[in-house]
Amino acid sequence: MQLRPRCPALFVSAPASGQGKTTITAGLARLHRRAGRRVRVFKTGPDFLDPMILACASGAPVQTLDLWMVGEAACRRLLAEAAREADLILIEGVMGLFDGTPSSADLAATFNVPVAAVISAKAMAQTFGAVAFGLARFRADVPFYGVLANHVGSARHAQMLESALPDPIRWLGHVAPAAQMALPDRHLGLHQADEIDDLEARIERAADALADTALAQLPPAVEFAAEPCEALPPLLAGRHIAVARDAAFSFIYPANLALLDALGARVSFVSPLADEPVPDTADALYLPGGYPELHAATLAGNMYTGASIRAHAAKHKPIVAECGGMLYLLETLTDVEGESTPMLGLLPGHAAMQARLAALGMQALDTKHGTLTGHTFHYSRMTTPLAPQRYTRHAQSDAQGEPVWRHGSVFATYMHGYWPSNPALIAALFRGEAF
Repeated sequence: MQLRPRCPALFVSAPASGQGKTTITAGLARLHRRAGRRVRVFKTGPDFLDPMILACASGAPVQTLDLWMVGEAACRRLLAEAAREADLILIEGVMGLFDGTPSSADLAATFNVPVAAVISAKAMAQTFGAVAFGLARFRADVPFYGVLANHVGSARHAQMLESALPDPIRWLGHVAPAAQMALPDRHLGLHQADEIDDLEARIERAADALADTALAQLPPAVEFAAEPCEALPPLLAGRHIAVARDAAFSFIYPANLALLDALGARVSFVSPLADEPVPDTADALYLPGGYPELHAATLAGNMYTGASIRAHAAKHKPIVAECGGMLYLLETLTDVEGESTPMLGLLPGHAAMQARLAALGMQALDTKHGTLTGHTFHYSRMTTPLAPQRYTRHAQSDAQGEPVWRHGSVFATYMHGYWPSNPALIAALFRGEAF
């Protein structure tokens, strides 16, 4: 096996959120895919929404890269695996290039992936050059490829921006503002891919807009060295795990499902929104996060799913519930207008949606099986008479994080776990064992 594959690779970043990184990355993936190239896209940091769109654009699942949550060694393996089969690797950054610990810049520097900075030039002229200079020179260890101007009003505007660039910062081209290719968003980020009726057309327009830029050419090849990964023991061999997956429960890392498969489990999917029952043959159930608050009335009225989950719990079969999946198990869920809807009632307590973000950040759960890494991101607040079995901790400060509850066969928390960080714990949870 080739341990040091080489592949053209580009890191798409920006000075801040809202610059158009996802639109540009999706358009770039589609542009090169149209040229017959195999494109693999990665997303930096914890994110479920952007990867859905990037997967549609590239035609392949989008994995997460994060030096803390995923780990450097695992990131290296993921990149090396992609390099062996792809003609181009694209990595979309998170927030601004230097934001966070670790940051997109840390990731780009660690793997020597050249950075293309997308800068929104709306209401900006020569200052564009200063922003580009700062991104390019702030850290000498970050390989810098060039800058793309987004939201450019005219050819004259583009000329002003390009002329403001100091040598030797490379001008990669410009993209005009276009509502027809912008991606809609809401409180947790972009809309889910399946909810954007004209997503394909938007991605195609983005690809067309990039066709005349320097990004239409392949970037330099990067070498990705990685040691082979040892096979996991079949800790879930013979077990059938049902996974809720639809527009209400869609916050699922592909790596988490891949881990269940690697541990020997058989995975099947059910849609609570379609009122599909959990199979009687399922040994365990996973309720991931998502948007139950947007579909509360439908979920409350779907009796087959509800009855099957209650029957599953009555047989003391494990249920692993994260964030939105946990809200579904509560007694009621109240939206921002104050309307309460009954949920399954398998966890005592209530949740209410807030107008402002309630919690955000990287978190870790320490157990007797080791540490599980993950993150939290939610707008709801929960009240329950249950005493937490333990708490997560914040990644950078070790301060107390999210409560973790164990109630009967239910394991529930707001934290979204990155399961490959602790396969032994995940196997224990789905076997209903202590952690």
